[in-house]
Amino acid sequence: MTLLPGDPHDRALRAAVAPRDWRNPEPAARYDLVVLGGGTAGLVAAAIAAGLGARVALIERELMGGDCLNYGCVPSKALLAAGRAFASARRLEAFGGRNADPAPDFARVMERMRRLRAQIAPNDGAERFRKLGVDVFLGRGRFAGRELVEVEQEDGVLLALSFKRALIATGARPMSLPLPGAAEAGCLTNLSLFALTELPRELVIAGAGPIGAELAQAFARFGSQVSVVALDPRVLPREDPDASQAVDRALRADGISFQLSAGLDRFEQRGGKRVLHWARKGADGRIAERGEASGDQILLALGRVPNVEDLGLPEAGVAFTTKGVQVDERLRTTNPRIFAAGDVTGLWQFTHAADAMARLVIRNAFFFGGGSHFALPMAWCTYTDPEVAHAGLYVSEQERAGCELEELRMDFAEMDRAILEGATEGFAKIVIEKESGRLRGATVVAPHAGEILAGALLPVARRMKATALAGVIHPYPTQASVWGRLGDAANRRRFTPRAARLLKSIIRMRG
Repeated sequence: MTLLPGDPHDRALRAAVAPRDWRNPEPAARYDLVVLGGGTAGLVAAAIAAGLGARVALIERELMGGDCLNYGCVPSKALLAAGRAFASARRLEAFGGRNADPAPDFARVMERMRRLRAQIAPNDGAERFRKLGVDVFLGRGRFAGRELVEVEQEDGVLLALSFKRALIATGARPMSLPLPGAAEAGCLTNLSLFALTELPRELVIAGAGPIGAELAQAFARFGSQVSVVALDPRVLPREDPDASQAVDRALRADGISFQLSAGLDRFEQRGGKRVLHWARKGADGRIAERGEASGDQILLALGRVPNVEDLGLPEAGVAFTTKGVQVDERLRTTNPRIFAAGDVTGLWQFTHAADAMARLVIRNAFFFGGGSHFALPMAWCTYTDPEVAHAGLYVSEQERAGCELEELRMDFAEMDRAILEGATEGFAKIVIEKESGRLRGATVVAPHAGEILAGALLPVARRMKATALAGVIHPYPTQASVWGRLGDAANRRRFTPRAARLLKSIIRMRG
């Protein structure tokens, strides 16, 4: 990760999550739990285990807080919030004012991000975890046997940590492609992007997934001319197609251009610019079109690769592939004393997923019950404007559901609060079992979709009847009341002609 030398906020960040004067403790004779990796999964597991009275060691080779704090969720959401503020100022006429066109001071935007990141950093810091009762070791951790980890300190001295249980929580890193010219082009990743102090006049982003889409919109709103090149046929290819189309429209409205279904071919430096060459195949599989996108910077947002190298996994008897550490449903590795959680497993690469998996590991490592990661009701959100939030199944996943599915949709153009807020472009959907009417999934596209989705999380997780949504009384006017409207729609779904005749007869018989 790139930090700015001499920057007071980055100095404060480092002082919290990787203090230069940190002295590793004397190792205990044997630990109940040794954790490799100080990202979300590792920190959550260490804190819970120590709170339960376990003797815990945590090893981090770089910066505690991992991806989320240092070069993921926290800095990116700070930039997205700034971008939304500038975009809102440009829409004042819609609310009866005069449109403003504030010129973003990119250096100040980035300084704000670094300041807020440093403000949050002590929550994940070494000193806090020492006070929680965790032995924090800063250095390179590596398995030296089935029940032994060695920590290589900065001075080269090795410390031996014996354990009863261990957790691999080493996270993931940005994916790179071994394409011609890549090294010479000096492409950015999220490890280096947040150290920028000068706005790229032209920015090329490779990848149209969540990271690519979020950062494309933020930088476009700061004033960059952004172009996105992706092999994917659409933006956010794993999301509901209607949600993908809504985000595509929003990004294009912000001035972002796209080359989709375009494979990356090579990079070059030319005339002071960085150039990405792409190629698009035709129906016959042959190259049908070639092109290029050039900019001051190129950002690679191609996905993430689990960190499984140089951990001594073979020595520990832990099986792994390039897709991650192999785990069973209880998150145990092929060494039953060693577990894995978070991005390194290749399961879900979300901060909240890492948190949930860490809790599951503690349950399975020390207690009875045998909880399964298959039972975790996972949800997620992409923080573009509008946001896209989802939980459970999509209507296309009937084979996974084992039954026929159908969906009900409510557009926010029909919701009073959305009309008053000028945010009518989005929608909410529920996916239900056609026969039983049970909820199996939900999708929201709207500003603050991640917050609105909360109203459907428990019903989806518990597979409640969709009609139960109609029984919840929401304050008026709120966008969250969309769930009640969808519950009403589920009730109307049961209103067959036969049911209508029966109800009509009952009403007529009433005296």
